[in-house]
Amino acid sequence: MTTIHVEVVETSSLGDRSYLAHDGRVALVVDPQRDIDRILDLAGRLGVRVTHVAETHLHNDYVSGGLALAQVTGATYLVAGADAVGFDRLPVADGDEITLSEAMRVSAVATPGHTFHHLSYVLSGPAGPEGVFTGGSLLFGTTGRTDLLGEQHAHTLAHHQHASVRRLADLLPDGAHVWPTHGFGSFCSATQSDAPDSTIGRERRANPALRLEADDFVAETLAGLDAYPAYYAHMGARNSEGAGLIDLTPAEIADAGQLRERIAAGEWVVDLRSRKAFAQRHLTGTLSFGLDGSMSTWLGWMAPWGAPITLLGESAEQIAEAQRELARIGVDRPAAAATGGPEEWAGGDETRLVTLAVATFTDLAAARAGRAPHGLPAPDAVLDVRLTNEWRAGHIDGAVHIPLPDLPDRLADVPDGTVWVHCGSGYRAAAAASLLRRAGHRVVHIDDAYAAAAGAGLTVTAPES
Repeated sequence: MTTIHVEVVETSSLGDRSYLAHDGRVALVVDPQRDIDRILDLAGRLGVRVTHVAETHLHNDYVSGGLALAQVTGATYLVAGADAVGFDRLPVADGDEITLSEAMRVSAVATPGHTFHHLSYVLSGPAGPEGVFTGGSLLFGTTGRTDLLGEQHAHTLAHHQHASVRRLADLLPDGAHVWPTHGFGSFCSATQSDAPDSTIGRERRANPALRLEADDFVAETLAGLDAYPAYYAHMGARNSEGAGLIDLTPAEIADAGQLRERIAAGEWVVDLRSRKAFAQRHLTGTLSFGLDGSMSTWLGWMAPWGAPITLLGESAEQIAEAQRELARIGVDRPAAAATGGPEEWAGGDETRLVTLAVATFTDLAAARAGRAPHGLPAPDAVLDVRLTNEWRAGHIDGAVHIPLPDLPDRLADVPDGTVWVHCGSGYRAAAAASLLRRAGHRVVHIDDAYAAAAGAGLTVTAPES
């Protein structure tokens, strides 16, 4: 009997997964990211031909590579018929069954909730259902968020989401695999789960949509929603139009003089090195968005849409990785790039190089008690740049709260004097500290885990009700 295999293509930087299902000869690809070379390489290694590409929905968190992949491979492109799109596709609706091969078929199931026209695809083999590609519907221990089409639709879509998840659970056996697109750190997920895999049976026991009645599920889902990246506003329209082939050719190289001009013009010149390397030495006016964190999410969220972005990396490989990540969210081409280190980017001008003061929560507690560690200025204010739900779950007494995505537009709200800035782990605080420095603030970067704050002797407020 032919065996069906499902390969996962993970995009951890965005918290998403794409899938390639095959029977050894032909393959179905579900929800491919923009950089389809990864899919083509995988298909080549497996020796299979991509004959079908399916979208569960018009994505809000990335630019789809589905149209380009279908065009390159000659595959049939499955997209919900109810979605208005600017390209040719096979329109799919609830109940449609598509034969992929003698051994494989998929059936479309209408699962509105994450979007109005969302589809899931049940993958079946000779022995029956193998599993279901659930997109942004049924996730591991949670569901896709329901507010991405506007808050006015969130309540209605949450009710749809509850019904859709229950429909899938009724349709499929407990052993059927669940293959979601979102839910691995994606802001498309209502909550987060660290489960590596799941089945319908496991979700019956763990998923709120299958444990709670509709009204309770809706209330819990809506109460847990927080902000999502601003670039999401551009993804749906781009995916409705259909994106062409990705362009990952190297960006124009900027010399030290050009970097100086771009920084002087207020452009976003981004240092991709680790935040520790940035703190040790960096080019004045540059911003810290290290590749060791969710660079594309935070940079894409904060930088003005369409504004020129220049990338600084230690190597051409770093620049290429960042360029790939940004292209996935529709930042198609960097304005320029430079490799090497701060000395080269400064053109040998030492006056253009600076360091960033770094501290821990223990240092903050000591400084607040009048015993600031040697070399660290006393804090006039503590700035918390975590998101609103994180702040509500507890925060350092006396801290000022400005979520990181709001900071570029709220620099005037930052207190005068020396600002010590923190987040949950240190990554977002590095971005915030670099923004504050560029704006002329005196700043100390607290590069520490927020969980250590109370143990360091700082007063942490109880969660807000």
